[in-house]
Amino acid sequence: QVQLVESGGGLVQAGASLRLSCAASGRSFPSYVMGWFRQAPGKEREFVVSISRGGSFTDYADSVKGRFTISRDNAKNTVSLQMNSLKPEDTAVYYCAAAIAPSRTVVVRRVEYDYWGQGTQVTVSS
Repeated sequence: QVQLVESGGGLVQAGASLRLSCAASGRSFPSYVMGWFRQAPGKEREFVVSISRGGSFTDYADSVKGRFTISRDNAKNTVSLQMNSLKPEDTAVYYCAAAIAPSRTVVVRRVEYDYWGQGTQVTVSS
């Protein structure tokens, strides 16, 4: 089992950058595929990005491709999301998630994630 705690959210203006971090407990962190999702008010939680266990493979939602970058440090049990050129439509609660998914390199589907953090609010003003 793993516990996830996100940090780094805040209020920024359009065009600014933010870096989200997710700290994971437990020694099995390297065995999990990790991902970030977001949920805006009145909308379903949507996929943002996933990273493979070793960090070599990633998959981004089209809406963030070229602006967001995911990375992980398995020695420190952390996964980060660097968000550049933020837009008002990026406003949402951002969630870190971990998937066991033994047959997957990256995981896009929300239902395949086994553990979730509590979320961190990102607000981008125009």
